[in-house]
Amino acid sequence: MATKVPKHLSKEAKAQWKRLLDEYGIEDEAGLLILQTGLEAFDRMRQAQAVIAEEGLTVKDRFDQAKAHPLTTVERDARAAMLAALKALNLDLEPLQDRPGRPVGR
Repeated sequence: MATKVPKHLSKEAKAQWKRLLDEYGIEDEAGLLILQTGLEAFDRMRQAQAVIAEEGLTVKDRFDQAKAHPLTTVERDARAAMLAALKALNLDLEPLQDRPGRPVGR
């Protein structure tokens, strides 16, 4: 099974790829494709966040009125796609407890 890290992913996404493969043992082709798709969305989200951080949450339209930066929708959609991919992988994201009940401190 080909589990090489896709070269086009960012350094941060590559680290996530390795961590998720190690932690959850994703080996099937469908799982790897879903993981890659989710991490591509993760990279898109991070790219949009970087531009928004530099340019601000709002921009001026042609009437000099403030409106939401167009990349806020890209960020939102990419986040939704990433979370959908993680959900499709059906990962158990809750940490294992050594005893029943709520985690300590909650």
